[in-house]
Amino acid sequence: MTRSDTSVDLVALVRSGAVLVTGAGVSGEGAIKLLSDLGCPEIHLVDDSAERGRALADAHGVTWCTSDAARGLLSDAAAVVTSPGWRPDTPLLVDAADAGVPVVGDVAVAYAGDRAGAWGAPRTWLVVTGTNGKTTTTAMLAAMLGDRGTAVGNIGVALHDALTADPRVEVLAAELSSFQLHWAPDLRPDAGALLNLAEDHIDWHGSYDAYGADKAIALTGGVAVYGLDDADVVGQVDALAAAGRLAPAAVGFTIGEPADGQIGVRDGRILDRAFGDRSRDVPHEDSGLGGVDIAAVDGISPPGPAGVLDALAATALARSAGVRAEDIAEALRGFTVSAHRGQVVHSAGGVDWIDDSKATNPHAADAALRGHESVVWVAGGQLKGADVGQLISDHAHRMRAAVVLGVDGQVIAEALADAVPGLPVTVIGETDPATAMAQACSAAAGAAQPGDVVLLAPAAASLDMFTGMAQRGDFFADGARAATATGDETS
Repeated sequence: MTRSDTSVDLVALVRSGAVLVTGAGVSGEGAIKLLSDLGCPEIHLVDDSAERGRALADAHGVTWCTSDAARGLLSDAAAVVTSPGWRPDTPLLVDAADAGVPVVGDVAVAYAGDRAGAWGAPRTWLVVTGTNGKTTTTAMLAAMLGDRGTAVGNIGVALHDALTADPRVEVLAAELSSFQLHWAPDLRPDAGALLNLAEDHIDWHGSYDAYGADKAIALTGGVAVYGLDDADVVGQVDALAAAGRLAPAAVGFTIGEPADGQIGVRDGRILDRAFGDRSRDVPHEDSGLGGVDIAAVDGISPPGPAGVLDALAATALARSAGVRAEDIAEALRGFTVSAHRGQVVHSAGGVDWIDDSKATNPHAADAALRGHESVVWVAGGQLKGADVGQLISDHAHRMRAAVVLGVDGQVIAEALADAVPGLPVTVIGETDPATAMAQACSAAAGAAQPGDVVLLAPAAASLDMFTGMAQRGDFFADGARAATATGDETS
């Protein structure tokens, strides 16, 4: 089937009968709005919290039921639109699949409706996914698009709001998780980027291969943008190509010098050797280097290789949509990384304190550590079974000291002792989140020397102690200021 045929089929399906929407959260509410616009005749909101479910159902004039009650509705259901967090092995979703009822997510409904013209002429869809860097890349891309586009998906505007916005939004910069892509198997974006891959959410997907394959759905549309420097990403690209599913135009991005058809870095500047003939550039923009000179990498936020790679991916997606080099350069000059993704939150006594609380797995922590020469590392939390041995081995040479906290802090401490004998390591046993982070920052301040960076890059999730990675980062900034209150400080 063509992309258009698939989209129209889903629209026709949700117009043909009852649809169950699972989960009374943000995506559930969005799904109800999308389905209502598409003319779905009967919507049942499924949530086991009566208080939450009834409130949302009443607000939108639909019915509410529990997941057990919903099983009795499957025989007459046209489709199930699930919240992305619902695992494929959830009993209701298993029953739906066994009964031959299609299960999709709100992204699939939004995409299908847009392609079918439900909200006017179809938009341009630019999708960003990967284990790390999605939010920064998507925010960079939205800045490059200017008034033409907006960020949607996990950041920015809700999909329904973007599709019904006045004035009209022409380009959607969509940050999508592996969960969202899993429930949108027919998504074929105009361009999609797979930034990187590392083990994450394996319990949800069942295997690393399945996780990577779901991420790779982003590369099956018009233009595939992929991280050339990540062997696992390249493996997914090769697998798609062998299966005949890779986008007809494939553009790799690299921190090194780009070959023909790639985007990369030469002499400290981003060079586009892929989209010169597709963009709206004026003729003089060709650099004479077989490509188009875009912008300097110096000054990109966040600093370091991870930030440059995010900028390269965003540049490739923007160029696929015809954005001029000068507009990309201007966007990068004015871009500041979002909170908890590599911000310098405090400086005192020649030491910068950097909050990369979003580094919730070893892969993300690896990218954070690579940007610095001498580090006091603050780490710990929920490892979720991840192995930190390779991370520590790769970065032992840049560590002056480490401070670990959280439920798996001792695991990290033991791995540090094995890999870096003699490295000063402080283990924080306190479980109160504010107190624990204050103690961690005090220990880090005692270990840091002028020229060092105190880096919060936990390599672990935060929910063992904190309400989320944002609170963890906020407490880190507070602790940094408190720990250096008597020093020569700026913030």
